[in-house]
Amino acid sequence: MLGETTFRRPLLLIAVFNIIGYSFLFLSGEAYNWHIAALGTFVTLLICTVCLFIIKRNAGDEYLFLIVSMLLSIGLLVISRLNEGLGIKQFIWVLVGLTLFFSVYFVYIRVSKWERFTYLYIFLPFAFYLITLVLGKNINGAVNWISIGGFTFQPSELSKILFIFFLASYFKQPDMLFLKDSRYSEKTKVIVNRVLLMLVTYLNIGFLVIQRELGTAVLMFLVFLIVLYVYGRDMRTFFLNSALIIPGLLASYALFYHIRVRMEVWIDPWSDITDKGYQITQSLFAIASGGFFGTGIGMGRPDMVPAVTTDFIFAAICEELGVFGGVAVVLLFMLLIYRGIKIILGVKNRFNKILGFGIAVMFGLQTFIIIGGVIKLIPLTGITLPFVSYGGSSLTTSFIALGIMQAISNTDMDEAGGEIYG
Repeated sequence: MLGETTFRRPLLLIAVFNIIGYSFLFLSGEAYNWHIAALGTFVTLLICTVCLFIIKRNAGDEYLFLIVSMLLSIGLLVISRLNEGLGIKQFIWVLVGLTLFFSVYFVYIRVSKWERFTYLYIFLPFAFYLITLVLGKNINGAVNWISIGGFTFQPSELSKILFIFFLASYFKQPDMLFLKDSRYSEKTKVIVNRVLLMLVTYLNIGFLVIQRELGTAVLMFLVFLIVLYVYGRDMRTFFLNSALIIPGLLASYALFYHIRVRMEVWIDPWSDITDKGYQITQSLFAIASGGFFGTGIGMGRPDMVPAVTTDFIFAAICEELGVFGGVAVVLLFMLLIYRGIKIILGVKNRFNKILGFGIAVMFGLQTFIIIGGVIKLIPLTGITLPFVSYGGSSLTTSFIALGIMQAISNTDMDEAGGEIYG
């Protein structure tokens, strides 16, 4: 544990960052913006309160939320600079996310043997997919949104977490989840288990492909491959699934027009800079114009980049906070993933170990995929930057995953075998 003394300095730096950033926004307009001043005050007080609560209550690892606090601060500041109304909405989503974070934390540490609910992890995502196919709205080419009372959310975001729960249940005793008490031979059980593992995985991916939610499908498949590589017993299964990447890419290219467009734009966005390549080229122009130190908050034109508050918020960060600001964001995510890996290395409960590893991998891959798309390292996908991009579904789901990781980091729960009642 950090201890209160060593916890104060990074928390003070986060508070100073927020005070300086929102003060600049408050003073930079033609008139003083009291809404921004109030928002900055609430953000700073909220982050400090939550961080201090975690350290005072010994509620698991203190570093996790400390790192996320800085990511939240950067995201909220940039979103508020781009659109004050969206900044206020994002703050409301942060409040909802924190409520879920603590709810998930306290529920998780009080329920033992989460691997008992394996079939829930299998069938609940399919229920989400079917509901989305029937009631879903088409937004930006993907039919993965449900609208209720003016609010839209993506059930597929929850499916990612449920899928990781399923993987943790399966690999707690590799290749022994199904037909455990049957009279079949051990070899038959292993083969059937591996087939069913692949069936569940590819059904999840297949439903996402039907909804044209290819970014989440890629993310889920990569999480599956990495968990399989680390915790699987047979490398042949890993290589077999890895070999499906190339035919999967070729099939996606042949079947989906927007995939072909993204591939063409990735290869040469400059040939159609006013239409298909406009988004990515504007992103590259924004990053380049910021230089190393950035134009300063409110001094750039990141609003020229389409979807700048969601998919392309990293371009806005690089333009106004500079390449150093972008590198800082990448390093924060690296610290978050490093901390997650360090936590699970000390966890005794195998289910929690695999679950925490899957969540850390999910955060890492999601960060790589979206930042890689923004800087044209890889083709664009429709996923967001965790804790930074605007969006209720992504933010609340990220907080749920963080709450699980926070509970796993509680050493008292781990020593008690998965539950504590204090």
